[in-house]
Amino acid sequence: MLSDLEFERYRKQLNLPEWRKQQQMALKNASILVVGAGGLGCGALPFLAAAGVGSITILDADVIELSNLARQVLYRTADVGASKALKSAEALQALNPTIAIQGIAENLTSENAAKYIAQHDLMLDCTDNFKTRYLINDTCVEMKKPFIYGAIHAWEGQFAVFTPNGPSYRSLFPVEPSAQEIPACDEVGVLGVLPGIIGLLQAKEAIFYLAGFGSPAQKGLMTFDIRDMRLSSFTL
Repeated sequence: MLSDLEFERYRKQLNLPEWRKQQQMALKNASILVVGAGGLGCGALPFLAAAGVGSITILDADVIELSNLARQVLYRTADVGASKALKSAEALQALNPTIAIQGIAENLTSENAAKYIAQHDLMLDCTDNFKTRYLINDTCVEMKKPFIYGAIHAWEGQFAVFTPNGPSYRSLFPVEPSAQEIPACDEVGVLGVLPGIIGLLQAKEAIFYLAGFGSPAQKGLMTFDIRDMRLSSFTL
């Protein structure tokens, strides 16, 4: 059930004709694992918490660096050197005390992936490396779990919703590329708003999926070019 406080907190979205108590309860009863609390994670996490997702686990072993702050807006200058997972969890709990937030200062590995993914209904891939991305995909495929993919490169971003009965990330990219083929953002650069936008769209897709709403991203790959504001859809 929703408390009086929750009805008031979510009143604006509950006023939508298509968004009723049933959808809000679906979010409240859901458990999401967000792998990565960097640029994408900082774009997605506040809106998942604000919308009322009942349980959010954040997995990231990194610490906050000064160069992160131009795009990872959950953090403050005084947080430099602190755990991203713990600091983001602290910020989200302050934003919405009615939900359960857990920050774990670990990376997803082949040893712990099955354990963490089994505990959650939906995963968000907010990582910045291919090794973890393929690990998320392969574990979710094996365990029949849905996950929402997001990535950025220079001026462009992409995202997709991969469900147990549909295509997977390997349907798009069967073989993991080398670091030389696709350099990291430390090398090519990134404007801070781009991962924020893609992370926000990942949060939107998570909310839609949990609430039972359809989306083009559930059928294929969405790409976004920040220079000309072009959003494209590629059906898989």
